[in-house]
Amino acid sequence: MTMSNTSATRNKLCLLPLGLEDGSLMGEIAAAVERSFGLPADCLPLLHVPEYAYNERRGQYHSTAILKSLEARLPGDALRLLAVADVDLYVPQLNFVFGEAAVDGAVCLISLYRLRPEFYGRPPDTRLFTERAVKEAVHELGHTFGLRHCSSPRCVMYFSNSIADTDRKSAEFCGECAERLGL
Repeated sequence: MTMSNTSATRNKLCLLPLGLEDGSLMGEIAAAVERSFGLPADCLPLLHVPEYAYNERRGQYHSTAILKSLEARLPGDALRLLAVADVDLYVPQLNFVFGEAAVDGAVCLISLYRLRPEFYGRPPDTRLFTERAVKEAVHELGHTFGLRHCSSPRCVMYFSNSIADTDRKSAEFCGECAERLGL
């Protein structure tokens, strides 16, 4: 899919904070996804994280359950919806996920929980935290526009198996992925 195929009625990206009250971070993410995809981005009002997705045994939220519920929240004028959760996410086959999206789907989700340097015993670092959040947001939105994981470790579409992978990659698409997007 190329970016020029967007219809006039669905011409923006929407960001939905889930349990996150940091408006400045949402603004940073919105500005970054606007630059990456060439589409305006609006922030929706705060929504609480759905409790039905919580797995008490794991102490985490099932990202796929949240993702399915987000489909009904896609505004009529939005091309894609990115939810930003401030909780730890998982899928059954993995210990955790930084985010989840269906390739060519309309909704995606990222978690900030493991992006904070404090999670790894480091002092708070707002710049690093924001950089990580932007990378994960662009990555998951990239999936919704048809991109799969990239083999280039510097491309934003590279799979992050650890925070070191996220830190190593850039927030930009490699030439091949940018071409696939029509950028």
